[in-house]
Amino acid sequence: MASVQSSAAAKDEQNSETTQNPTDMTAYVQNLLIQMVSDEMGSRIGELEQSINDMKTEMGIEVEVKNAQESKASVGSS
Repeated sequence: MASVQSSAAAKDEQNSETTQNPTDMTAYVQNLLIQMVSDEMGSRIGELEQSINDMKTEMGIEVEVKNAQESKASVGSS
């Protein structure tokens, strides 16, 4: 009789593991997807920041060149 109870307890333990396992797997997959999206968004934000910095650099160079040309023109006309 004790062996019947122990095998029944083992089956109950296996059943509880299998019912818990899909829940754990779902949580794991959800967390993994969130991390992947976060990593992708972080990468895109980094690319966007780099593009903005590149544009600032280009604009700064263009503004400096334009200001230098205007300064030379105003000095020459004075």
